[in-house]
Amino acid sequence: MTKLGQWLCGLALLGSAWAALALAPPGLRLPAPYRQALLPLPVYLLVAFGCYSLATVGYRLATFNDCEEAAAELQEHISAAREDLRRRGLQF
Repeated sequence: MTKLGQWLCGLALLGSAWAALALAPPGLRLPAPYRQALLPLPVYLLVAFGCYSLATVGYRLATFNDCEEAAAELQEHISAAREDLRRRGLQF
């Protein structure tokens, strides 16, 4: 199963559990404080997921490794391409 499939299955499971509790089937009556906390729960989870995603992207960006050799090789390829284009008559 792909990662997307795993996320969708987990989301469907949580969503169905939330809907079952929020719609209050006849045999189940939740106390008022639990019901008041349950109704905005998807919004809270969405905000928490956004914070987690932002923190993950920030951490990955902060710990991103530079590749000095690859940068030098890329600069050489750019110089060679520019020289080739100059020989063919293109002016920068």
